[in-house]
Amino acid sequence: MSATATMFVSGPDQRGLVARIANFIFENNGNIVHSDHHIDAETGLFLTRVEWELEGFRISRPEIAASFAPLAEGMKMTWELHFSDERQRVAIFVSKYDHCLYDLLLRHASGELRCQVALVVSNHPDLRPVAEHFRVPYHVFPITAATKQEQEARELALLQQHGVELIVLARYLQVFTPEFVARYPNRMINIHDSFLPAFVGAGPYKQAYERGVKLIGATSHYVTERLDDGPIIEQDVMRVSHRDTVEDLKRKGRDLERVVLARAVRLHLEHRVLAYGRRTFVFE
Repeated sequence: MSATATMFVSGPDQRGLVARIANFIFENNGNIVHSDHHIDAETGLFLTRVEWELEGFRISRPEIAASFAPLAEGMKMTWELHFSDERQRVAIFVSKYDHCLYDLLLRHASGELRCQVALVVSNHPDLRPVAEHFRVPYHVFPITAATKQEQEARELALLQQHGVELIVLARYLQVFTPEFVARYPNRMINIHDSFLPAFVGAGPYKQAYERGVKLIGATSHYVTERLDDGPIIEQDVMRVSHRDTVEDLKRKGRDLERVVLARAVRLHLEHRVLAYGRRTFVFE
């Protein structure tokens, strides 16, 4: 498939929005390959994702934004533009759990995740061999309460140096300061080992076992200042029974975490997630 442009547009609902956006593309010889829209009935917010082929499009890539801006302004819309052949640079943050890191690096190596994994960052040296196996630079920043702000400043400098656009927390067991999160709004993806907000905090699988749950889940979401409270991108569940031990729940939970995190990252990389307020709209 040739390179495509993807545009997210959101704003107050009004007549003719879909037609005006489609006409902008049609009048410039664009061929729409995907289009979807949604109206949030409670807020009156209109959201759309439209993707079209760049081949044959009359407006050159650098001029598309300037050409569309007057139309968006007239409709009182906010918008963003992305191109399918521009690979985002990604940093993966980990602590000591390796299952999500292995899965992401394997998917990236196989071409499933269309991005550039620029580096792996950790607060422990344990997983360096994993990153080195995939020839990805590995950086260690030990963090204590006393050094947290200093180390985060060093991490931010490193991310800027490598041009990182997306941070994936592959079981990174540290809470970021609000200042760090503010630098990457809706560009930090976390995986949580339960359906939020159930069984938050330490030992979620032990909590689940003690409650005799019949379903366990995993949730991937954007990071915000409030712990594990960001807009949700992807979730999944698995049935369990009284025969499952705590270790069985952990094993099944790891399987869920791998899949759910990978789905969330893929959806973000393919520009299919539009965050608004505390929610997301995911264009499948």
